[in-house]
Amino acid sequence: MYQLKLSQSLIEAQTDDKVQETTVGDLLRQRAKDRADARAIIESNLYGEIDRIWTYRQLLDDSERLAKALASRYAPGERVTVWAPNIPEWVLMEYACALAGLVLVTANPSYQSQELRYVLEYSGSVGLFLVNDFRGNPMAEIAAEAVSGLTALRESVDLEDHEALFRQGSRAADLPVVTAGDAAQIQYTSGTTGFPKGAVLSHRGLTNNARLSTSRAGTHQDSLWANFMPMFHTSGCGMLTLGCLHAGCTMMVVKLFDPGAIIRLIEQEKVTGFIAVPTMLVGLLEAQSADPKDISSMEMILSGGSMVAPELVRAAMAGFKCGYETVYGQTECSPIITQHHANDHIDDLCHTIGQVVPQTAVSVRDPASNRVVPVDTVGEICVRGYCNMIEYHNNPAATAETIDAEGWLHTGDLGTIDARGYVRITGRVREMIIRGGENLFPAEIENSLLEHPDVAEVAVVGLPDPRWGEIVACFVRMEDGQVLDSGALRGFCRQHLSPQKTPKMWFQVTSFPLTGSGKVQKFALRQQFLDGQHTAI
Repeated sequence: MYQLKLSQSLIEAQTDDKVQETTVGDLLRQRAKDRADARAIIESNLYGEIDRIWTYRQLLDDSERLAKALASRYAPGERVTVWAPNIPEWVLMEYACALAGLVLVTANPSYQSQELRYVLEYSGSVGLFLVNDFRGNPMAEIAAEAVSGLTALRESVDLEDHEALFRQGSRAADLPVVTAGDAAQIQYTSGTTGFPKGAVLSHRGLTNNARLSTSRAGTHQDSLWANFMPMFHTSGCGMLTLGCLHAGCTMMVVKLFDPGAIIRLIEQEKVTGFIAVPTMLVGLLEAQSADPKDISSMEMILSGGSMVAPELVRAAMAGFKCGYETVYGQTECSPIITQHHANDHIDDLCHTIGQVVPQTAVSVRDPASNRVVPVDTVGEICVRGYCNMIEYHNNPAATAETIDAEGWLHTGDLGTIDARGYVRITGRVREMIIRGGENLFPAEIENSLLEHPDVAEVAVVGLPDPRWGEIVACFVRMEDGQVLDSGALRGFCRQHLSPQKTPKMWFQVTSFPLTGSGKVQKFALRQQFLDGQHTAI
């Protein structure tokens, strides 16, 4: 860990590692040279069975062949959208686009027509690469409707039709020189607070961030990471895919998140690590408890994407008997900002989101004045470094609103930094509840409630009130068979929290509206209440 003694909430970029001027294609070619016969990708299909396998040499051969096919159809710098679940062709497209100098645009396979059209239109994509269907979503039919009238789009290609995928066009199939500062991807933010924006990420940002994060997690050449995080998100196609590439280890591409099947695969294939958002982690623990397997190969679990309750951290470490680290990030930061160290104390693992990763500066600032606040003071978490996005695609106003004149990217997250440089999350700037002029932070209340044995998931939201301005409301998913008792939960809160932090209104739900990366859309819960869809208990 870094030995810091801070008085102000500012952590300068730590220089224990360097930023390398790497591109995605550079890394692939290097691994094909020094790890040619090592397994690069193994595929887990819909049935939880191992299907196709690529060595690093085979992966480069197929990626370069596809890159030349794309180069014969598209010019460097053009944008193409990949709309598919986790399949090896997704990875091939990621590497081929990087080699061909194309910008890969990611799209959630659960999108419906209007959502897909938005991404295609606002990114200016000239190609769409998709599968016919996934989990009951008729993607080919949806795409046909979405692309109608989009004059910029030149072709839609079935990723699983290799004849169409590798088709040669009329351009010279020469691969361009690609530099570290070039745009590699446009990732559309998952929209916890509104309409998505396209974060343009560089080769430098993605490759270095993946290397530094997975290195801190102890990844080595013999690691086998199961990748069931969605490839359309930076955790799937960035951190894990490129982190495994850097280490020269094996990545298992998992098409469908089925907790029972994944537990079986951990035993069968000797998986050493995975990253899972909290809801996934809960499902995996339940599957292992219901039908225990030999998971002794596990070395590291990473979790993040939303608040990780202390109870879940302890349960994960006990259930998998391996290391655990929380990662905190944001799409706009390629994505990882802070992360635990392997030797961090259990209290820090449970109650913080770790320290900064190398070469990343983090500060906590007063949202009103933009001044750095003293340690242990709540403010907005801001980030500066190589990892920050180039811009929001074709949206200079949003870019200027997010990255200030000094280069600090404002995350919209509220948090604190202690004197040792450990960061805590307390909520979102826009989710902060102002009750009678007092600022209340949902994460503090949620963490407390998640310690109750009957509570499975919880989301705390501010609802309008004529007297207080806002009041604290709590949406709860109870454990199976349990019924919400608002009086009992209110009493539980009062044992740990002051009266003004104790929720005034309670709602029992069976599920939450989620973003594609598994974060609760609190603005949607608030709107559902205003629309009369929830009744207080």
